[in-house]
Amino acid sequence: MKVDWYGVYPAISTQFHANGQLDLAANQRMLEQLIDDGIHGIIALGTVGENCSLSAEEKRTFLRHTLSVAKGRIPVIAGCAETTTAFAVDYVRDAEAMGVDGIMLLPGMVYRANREETLYHYRTVARATALPIMIYNNPVTYGVDIDLEMTAELAEEANIVAIKESTTDTRRITELHNRFGDRFIVFCGVDDIALESLMLGATGWISGLTNVFPRESVAIFKLAQAGRYQEALTLWRWFLPLLRLDTVPHLVQCIKYAEQLAGRGSETVRAPRLPLSGAERKRVTRVFEQAMAQRPSLAPYNLD
Repeated sequence: MKVDWYGVYPAISTQFHANGQLDLAANQRMLEQLIDDGIHGIIALGTVGENCSLSAEEKRTFLRHTLSVAKGRIPVIAGCAETTTAFAVDYVRDAEAMGVDGIMLLPGMVYRANREETLYHYRTVARATALPIMIYNNPVTYGVDIDLEMTAELAEEANIVAIKESTTDTRRITELHNRFGDRFIVFCGVDDIALESLMLGATGWISGLTNVFPRESVAIFKLAQAGRYQEALTLWRWFLPLLRLDTVPHLVQCIKYAEQLAGRGSETVRAPRLPLSGAERKRVTRVFEQAMAQRPSLAPYNLD
């Protein structure tokens, strides 16, 4: 199975009204902005999208609405983060019927599966759909590392086509290339090592902070793809303090608060998450304000 997934894919946030209900109009405005800003695709209902905070019905409502806004202009990949394999199968079948372009599949939530159980989960879900599937490998957060030997077994499933590599170890990108060649599309899934990952051969970047600064994210990707690393480095050094917000336990709150500061969205989250407060809120405010004060112009890069 061949898919044309590359570039910068923000893991979009899910917007809520003050009463906690889905704010689809706000998500529509934000998605239109991101598309206008040049992003290449999106992940809907990933970690930043608070997947596990939504009911089954809300997830499906959100996906249908997102697809109606995207209108085929960009790939829409749906995050799948379910507590059981059966729930995941139901979800991907519904997502396929809606017309999503692919699935970003997480291990089973809550229960930390062993090797055999993880492989069973991925194989079973992959065989339940014709959609292309991206493995989300994030052992730092979810406690399950889909290592090279497990990846070799999953390579036998034709529709498992991509990996969101989030081990935080950039050596894994080279190891994947050396072992599998171009069998998998590899996305960097950790914001603060994205430039290094692109230099090592990652063909895409799934990002949280792209929601806040999409044009700069796309510029870094284009410069890296063109081998213009010195120019990319200038933007990267400006961006890095913001990108570090993607690697902390409160990453969802940090990103949504930064979206609010940028006038793009609301910081409202669903409990048990709560909006940032105290010293952490002040720190994110300071990082954002410093970034805005030092924000570089993209005009000199001539990326059009």
